[in-house]
Amino acid sequence: MTIVALIVAAGSGSRLGGDLPKQYRPIAGKAVLAHAVDALASHPAIDAVRVVIGEGQDEMARFALNGRDVGEPIIGGAERADSVRAGLAAIGADIVLIHDAARPFCPHDVVDRLLNALEEAEAAVPALPATDTLARANSVLAEMVDRDGLVRIQTPQAFRYASLTETYAQWNGPSPTDESTVLRAGGREVAVVAGDSMLEKLTTAADWQRAEWILNSQLISRTGLGFDVHAFSGEGPIAMGGIDIPHERGLAGHSDADVVLHSITDALLGAAGLGDIGQHFPPGEAQWKGADSSIFLAHAAKLVRDAGGIIDFVDCTVICEAPKIGPHRDAMRSRVAEILGLPPTSVSIKATTTERLGFAGRGEGIAAQAVATIRMPRR
Repeated sequence: MTIVALIVAAGSGSRLGGDLPKQYRPIAGKAVLAHAVDALASHPAIDAVRVVIGEGQDEMARFALNGRDVGEPIIGGAERADSVRAGLAAIGADIVLIHDAARPFCPHDVVDRLLNALEEAEAAVPALPATDTLARANSVLAEMVDRDGLVRIQTPQAFRYASLTETYAQWNGPSPTDESTVLRAGGREVAVVAGDSMLEKLTTAADWQRAEWILNSQLISRTGLGFDVHAFSGEGPIAMGGIDIPHERGLAGHSDADVVLHSITDALLGAAGLGDIGQHFPPGEAQWKGADSSIFLAHAAKLVRDAGGIIDFVDCTVICEAPKIGPHRDAMRSRVAEILGLPPTSVSIKATTTERLGFAGRGEGIAAQAVATIRMPRR
């Protein structure tokens, strides 16, 4: 039984305002879409997660997903139905979960209830009872609506793949707001399971504030330190902060000897309690000889995020007499931010000397010290 989660992220998010669609906006340092992907990809029963994006959203999706294993993004259409149809055509599965990207927090037990319901049903949706007084209204209240038996439908919604594709092939109405509408229009029953308040959709600024509060309440701040040093050897340039800096001498090291990326890598690993750079990339292994240190840093960032962590800020101090770091500071910040999937404002690069004391003061090498601040789930 193959189970695929299909996340629909093709909307413009115009109701929230701004130039960036809401599925690509960050919550606590991570894009809404990335939160939605992580919530479903971490469920042991789900075999794959695919994402449907809008035309022209490729770069935004690439930045938001930051290397997550979702395959090639599927290009959707102008309407929800077009996007879901495109997604269904691009996947093969026994069961498909259709989920809105604007619902970033999906508890595993909701998925469990949906999949259990599909043992006897063709489709299942999560729902919450309507608990407020309901009424029709424009500028003033009109008639009250009996809330008895009324529920609020959420996503993800679970379907037997064949049932959903068959009923969508027959659908000729306006674009539905969800896929259970399509199943019911095709004369098929849809089971209802208990939903969850964590699945509230992000629509307004108040929703955004609520989501930030929910996420922050589940995380604790942690700090890690990193330190690296390499001696001068051979000819330049020097790899530092992910860029090449002109210098008459290079640095000795098994990889490219990038002291900035090495120290930040260790700081991240330390903050997450995941060991150090030598454990993950042993210097005695031939495959890392001359390796680009961006591989190390990207790997550390992925480990943090795979553990549910959020990288808030990294700060690195380079300790040397030469070369001068100032002219290259902005380029280094931009490159480190790119590797980590962060805005440059979340990266600091500084430099100092040792007033000609010690190995750095004597011009024998370069050192770097880094601090990383992350947030991790409470254990």
